[in-house]
Amino acid sequence: MANEAKPCPCDIGDRMDYGASGVEVQIEHIEAYVSQPAVKSDKAVIVIQDIYGWRLPNTRYMADLLSSHGYIAVCPDFFTGKEPWSPSHDFSTFQKWLEDRKATDINKEVDVVLKYLAKECGVTRIAVVGFCWGGTATHHLVLRYPQIKAGVSVYGIIRDDEDRYKLRSPTLFIFGENDAVIPLDQVTVLEEKLKENCTVDFQVKIFPGQTHGFVHRKREDINPTDSPFIQEARMDMLNWLKKYV
Repeated sequence: MANEAKPCPCDIGDRMDYGASGVEVQIEHIEAYVSQPAVKSDKAVIVIQDIYGWRLPNTRYMADLLSSHGYIAVCPDFFTGKEPWSPSHDFSTFQKWLEDRKATDINKEVDVVLKYLAKECGVTRIAVVGFCWGGTATHHLVLRYPQIKAGVSVYGIIRDDEDRYKLRSPTLFIFGENDAVIPLDQVTVLEEKLKENCTVDFQVKIFPGQTHGFVHRKREDINPTDSPFIQEARMDMLNWLKKYV
């Protein structure tokens, strides 16, 4: 149960009862979930977790969705064994919890995963998709890794890097209109500054009436009003990857 005194605005949502079809592997110092497509592929997507960690069934569902469309999907534990956030935690402690889990401090782990995908999986084209904390991490990576062919940042944004608008990879940003974590004025500034500074393709898309986490934390079967937006956002993600990877 969430802490009622100071609840986290990043709600865990509808946790899926999902078994997943991939496997857990060890990649040097990182544990990871890997979902393979039915047919051998040289394309991969690094799936970046939200604050609830790499074992959240909802995130593994998204990895399996990507693998069902022909990508090797790898979801590493970017917290490297540290405890993920829990709905029972008091949100007043969130910033302290975040101190050693910064979404912009993952280059060492990304380098390990990129090496694994190239040497062990024969991957030649790589994209990155991230949710919440992982959306911020995705924004970070598309600023610094030109070998990443495309990014999809789902309700994540870098707020404090002066170069945050100089994307090096085509990037789709997905937001909910009623996101309590990322206000719309920040999304507006992001889009305006990208138009001024970005030299690669990008899209900023806002889904009406949707809240933080809607793409991967809302089950469409029990949220019929939201289902069209959930499905549209997921299709946008897949179409973006198909276009650039």
